[in-house]
Amino acid sequence: MFPAFTGMTAGVGLSGDLKDPKKSIPIGTLAATTIGMVIYIFIAFKLGSSANAAELGNLDNQLIMADIAIWWPIIPIGLAAATISSALGSVMVAPRTLNAISLDKIVPIPRLNRWLGKVKPSNREPVNASLVTCVIAFFFVLMGDVNAVAEVISMFFMVTYGSICLISLFENFASNPGYRPSFKSKWYISLLGAVMCIGLMFKINTVYAIAAIILMTVIYLVLSSYNKKGDMAAIFSGVIFQVSRNLQVFLQKRKANTDDAWRPSVVAISKDSFDRFAAFDLLRWISHKIGFGTYIHHIDGYLSTETMQKAEGDHARLVKMAQISDSSVYVDTMVNPSYMNTISQTLQLPGISGQENNMILFEFNKHQEAGCKEIVEHLGLAKAVNYDICVLSSSDKDFGFNNEIHLWITSSDYQNANLMIYIAYIILGHPDWSKGGQIKLFAVYPEEELKEQRDKMLEMISTGRLPISANNIQIIPKAIGVTNKEVINEKSRDADLTIVGFRYEKVKHDGHETFLGYDKIGNVLFVNAQKEKEIV
Repeated sequence: MFPAFTGMTAGVGLSGDLKDPKKSIPIGTLAATTIGMVIYIFIAFKLGSSANAAELGNLDNQLIMADIAIWWPIIPIGLAAATISSALGSVMVAPRTLNAISLDKIVPIPRLNRWLGKVKPSNREPVNASLVTCVIAFFFVLMGDVNAVAEVISMFFMVTYGSICLISLFENFASNPGYRPSFKSKWYISLLGAVMCIGLMFKINTVYAIAAIILMTVIYLVLSSYNKKGDMAAIFSGVIFQVSRNLQVFLQKRKANTDDAWRPSVVAISKDSFDRFAAFDLLRWISHKIGFGTYIHHIDGYLSTETMQKAEGDHARLVKMAQISDSSVYVDTMVNPSYMNTISQTLQLPGISGQENNMILFEFNKHQEAGCKEIVEHLGLAKAVNYDICVLSSSDKDFGFNNEIHLWITSSDYQNANLMIYIAYIILGHPDWSKGGQIKLFAVYPEEELKEQRDKMLEMISTGRLPISANNIQIIPKAIGVTNKEVINEKSRDADLTIVGFRYEKVKHDGHETFLGYDKIGNVLFVNAQKEKEIV
């Protein structure tokens, strides 16, 4: 039955000779398929009524139809006609397909493209492409076994049909505005066709099916790496866009009805993206698996052609940074006449992940006081929209050896403590830190609170709520006349990242001095939580 339907590809392959291909191809294909199926179903009934089961089951007599025919020569004549028509269709289609491929310069060898593209001037017949087709055909004829040849040929027909169905499925799902076929089909019909084609391939011959899929995949990868035009990536990007759009709408609706467990959705803003990478590194660690990160590069100026060109160039550099570091950070640029405008607009951005942003990350060079002052002036904006706030103080030591994270908790950090622990734990889960990395917790409390706080932390460790070894926890009594900064500078000299909590009220009182004075240690991350996070 199968050879009767190979003519479908012949019709498609000869579409260049049709007067109205967009009308003739679907009508002709469906008509040929329907008529062919009706005829073969009728033949099955005819055989069942004119021959008994024993005769039909005799594999030594495969021409049983000739024995029961009114005029027996019609059967071999019909077989010859079917074979010749299938062969003729393939011989006509395959050379034209090769010729079209060469004219589009898809083959990665220019001389071969020119050779395959040669046609006979009088009738435009593809001479060299026909020669290649005949060589391939004779190769399979030399296999000798008709059934083996039929199985091999069937694989590539099935791959072709299945691929067309998949492309139709993806294009339907991607909803590309530029995809406007004159003949439309339902996505589930395309899916059914693709699944059935793949299923039939494995049903016919599993080894041939695997070999055919591998061969076609290799050919595609080689050709697509040479010729970027017409790459399937355009279709896949449309599918991914639709999936992302639907997921974001779903998450937004679900968020309105549920109160999910907290997870970081961080947006970072920096003017010095290409001078210091600390903020970008921290963001990619936080957004590695558990959270999501958006990195905004601020560009001073008013929106114009010139600043947009600069923004496009900087964006390309940011994308390259993300690719090289293998990060899952979403990067973008924003042109504004003031840093405050960028912060204000960024705080109102919708979450790229479908979850609203809930944390903002600022960064300054601890040796440049002006940068710290500028951040302090705008902390109120983040506070007004209920964002958790992180301020990274970058040093020349950067993140050192990515080994030790020191957490400093004081009696005023009851609201910040759990968020600080969460951040440290998430960072340590990144491959850059996971080899031998450890968290050390330092708690500074008045003498009368030491026992209570120690018992509380040991309980959290025993119940698994605190992912820190008891050996890495140190309770320090608050000494009279000694500031927390002095203690931190002494104990965390060798830390690769020090995390310290801060209260917004204290910043309003002390100003930018809150974040200064940590000159003896490396990078310091200051954390302020809008509300206490629950460690479960």
